[in-house]
Amino acid sequence: MKKDNSALGRLEEGLGPETMDRVRQAASKISSVKEKGGRVAVVTGSGPNLHEGVTTLLAELMRLGVVDGVTTSSAVVAHEMGGVLDKVKRVNGRELLSSGVRLRGDLLPHGDPFELSLMTESVEQRIRSYMDLDEDLMEALKAAEGKVIIKAAGNLGYPVGLYLERLAKDLLVSAKERGMAFEELAGEGADEKTMIGVGARRKLPVLVTLPQLVGGGAVGLAIGDSLSVSERSRRVARMLASADVIVESGVALTQEIHDGPFEIHTGHGLWAGWQGEEIYSLEGKTLVRIDLDPALETVWQAERSDRAVQEAIDRGLPKTKRFKVPFRMEMSGFARLEGSLPIVGDIGAVWPLLASCVSERLGLELDFLSYPQNTEEGQAMREWVVETVDVMKCPETGRRRDG
Repeated sequence: MKKDNSALGRLEEGLGPETMDRVRQAASKISSVKEKGGRVAVVTGSGPNLHEGVTTLLAELMRLGVVDGVTTSSAVVAHEMGGVLDKVKRVNGRELLSSGVRLRGDLLPHGDPFELSLMTESVEQRIRSYMDLDEDLMEALKAAEGKVIIKAAGNLGYPVGLYLERLAKDLLVSAKERGMAFEELAGEGADEKTMIGVGARRKLPVLVTLPQLVGGGAVGLAIGDSLSVSERSRRVARMLASADVIVESGVALTQEIHDGPFEIHTGHGLWAGWQGEEIYSLEGKTLVRIDLDPALETVWQAERSDRAVQEAIDRGLPKTKRFKVPFRMEMSGFARLEGSLPIVGDIGAVWPLLASCVSERLGLELDFLSYPQNTEEGQAMREWVVETVDVMKCPETGRRRDG
């Protein structure tokens, strides 16, 4: 999806002048850092980042050298392995049972859905070369009535979801033998238009954080088993330590990510440093957070007006009662950081505007630009992702899996 100035103009109007001013401030910070040879890291969440095209846009910004490292969730890694988004035919699993296919009714999710992955011939042959398929089930799914939808890739779709589950177990063995993070090894076979794919090719870190290990089925378990908790924490800390600008995109529990066990500006890494371990500081860094929660702005303004967050911490007072807003943990470290900048808005609208501003300032041409999924451009973008971003290639394991 290419840049569409009229679509961007509509997004800008929708965000409003105050939010757009923050977007331009963030773009200015990022551009200035890159012009000086600095580094930018992005801390991403799951669902919306995939559906709004943000992860695909971040892969493009990594390709262009704007983003130098990403943290994400195990679910995002699993979906990127499956091609980010895919089309499935969703049918009623209970009705399938009557046709005599091999399907366990007690495993059907709420509402009894079951899905057929609508694959290209090349993807189907790739999967067949790796594992046997249940031909009766495939034929029954093709014949059944159902609804075609676009959703996060893999997951419950047959056979892509099962392919990724089984592939994860083989990749884990190789990752541990080579001392690699699972997501790094998976990136070698993933499409280069994914974050893990471009990260592997350009030797840029793409790491799942400790708070985001839950998800992605066997992929999430394999990610967690590939590195120790301590080693994963250190690798994330090194990425953030090297960054001059950190952008957080639609993600929770970020205090446990950007502070972590080794960061000393907010105090969490005090004893690690005391004992001579590797530490870093957020002091002097720009921390941009894109979030829909207006409480983020409230707390940030309170700290800017009279250091209310720091005072509450100094006095040991509960911050939720002090500010009379639902106080999420990440607001504390974020608000107190002098270089923090909140952007309260939909990531689907903020990211294309931010990327467009940065690329213009740096004289770069984007080959892909995301748009909100509820717009005409966003719907076309999602179709483009389905058609263009490929399911990851399987390694040469020398064996086939039973279906």
